[in-house]
Amino acid sequence: MREHLGDELTIDDMARTAMFSKFHFSRVFRQVTGISPGRFLSALRLQEAKRLLLSTSLSVADISIQVGYSSVGTFSSRFKSCVGLAPTTYRQHGGFAPLILTSGRNDGEETRLTTVQGKIWAPPSGQCGLIFVGLFPTCIPQGPPVRCTVLRRPGPYVLEKVPQGTWHLLAHSVAPGNEKIINSLGRDPSLYVGGYGPITVRRDVVVKPADVQLRPMGTLDPPVLLALLDVRLVALNSVAS
Repeated sequence: MREHLGDELTIDDMARTAMFSKFHFSRVFRQVTGISPGRFLSALRLQEAKRLLLSTSLSVADISIQVGYSSVGTFSSRFKSCVGLAPTTYRQHGGFAPLILTSGRNDGEETRLTTVQGKIWAPPSGQCGLIFVGLFPTCIPQGPPVRCTVLRRPGPYVLEKVPQGTWHLLAHSVAPGNEKIINSLGRDPSLYVGGYGPITVRRDVVVKPADVQLRPMGTLDPPVLLALLDVRLVALNSVAS
């Protein structure tokens, strides 16, 4: 996938490379990564698009073609829904998002909202900076989280007023001094990730603590698509003032 982001890859092509049937390949891939091959490929393409927007002067149309989209409209719509900003806005802001918008979903009754809490553990080695913690519908950190918070350091977190549903708790952090570094394939050793879930939130059911161990991002981890860097900088400025 990483070597052919602009090609029209199909499940058959990937399975043939892996020497599996497409059904077995899809099943094993989902077991290992948590998502389907198609969704993983889509995430890689958008991560590469993020890099190209910041590191080249290519037009949005040219970038969309380079990462495998035949329609610039489809690319722009998909980019905005996953990253949180339109491609042009993302470039204008230097890859930063001014704030994190949650999905705003709730059930209309306070009694149906619950709290998800736990502890974020520091990576075994290395130093992490501010830590983003969010609840997402899938195990890819893309699109608006249903609830989120930013921690200054590893430790306890609390996400309040979580609506009913099935969510994935995802956390990530960038090593201090590397907040502005963009890695095209999302395998930067200074990026730490962790996850827990799925978490099912139901009425009158207490959610057990969801603890997350941060670790260096690996090849089989889907890239972090949601633009979050400016949130860290805003949080730091807020603390300093």
